[in-house]
Amino acid sequence: MHDIIGRQIPGPGMQRIVVLNPKGGSGKTTIAINLASYYALQGERPTLMDFDPQGSAARWVKKRQASQAAIHLITAFERDNRVTRAFQLRVPENTGRVIIDTPAAIEATEMPDLTANADKILVPVLPSDIDIHACSRCIASLLLVAKVKRADNRLAIIANRVRRNTRIYQSLTRFLATLDIPIITTLRDSQNYVRGAELGLGLHEMRHHQVAEDIEPWAPLLAWLDEPRVLRPPQEELARAPPRAAG
Repeated sequence: MHDIIGRQIPGPGMQRIVVLNPKGGSGKTTIAINLASYYALQGERPTLMDFDPQGSAARWVKKRQASQAAIHLITAFERDNRVTRAFQLRVPENTGRVIIDTPAAIEATEMPDLTANADKILVPVLPSDIDIHACSRCIASLLLVAKVKRADNRLAIIANRVRRNTRIYQSLTRFLATLDIPIITTLRDSQNYVRGAELGLGLHEMRHHQVAEDIEPWAPLLAWLDEPRVLRPPQEELARAPPRAAG
């Protein structure tokens, strides 16, 4: 995977969004497919690259109807020996956004290639002790191994499947505050995501009165994705401490 994905150079005006967390079940695919459907509705001709061997994002795309906004799918978890890997992963020239759904169990050594040309990196985390610990390790690997700089404005956390006013949610918010990484949004635990996955729909394609409460938290995330990457002198980054490990 990483021998190609990180080294592909985006075309002019193309944004590359990587959804990453080595911990399985964090909601990477849910975020990736909803981003793809939103950008498809905006006419940005998104490409969804599914690197997860479970193929959940690919199945979702295949459930979509011809009348729905088009999403170009690349089943990157499959290997086609008839063509080169680079040809298999080629992105159409008119693509405005590339959303990359990464698999679980990514090693820290793979992260530099995964994130090398990423314009934005999203790390979803669930409110559980296991997920908090895994998120801590993921962020540390991104900062220390992949050399992603906080000041570049390309790394953010999504608190996912949250039920507010619970003890574990309070633990999650306290932990995230220690990382010095922006928490872009908090997505609630909702059956609308389950229904959308079953029907090949994104939230923004569903009836507004049914999903209004779930769509609202996507606004700050979408706004942040449109913010440019900020390049600052490396000495500013050296002054920042790495995240503390959870637990």
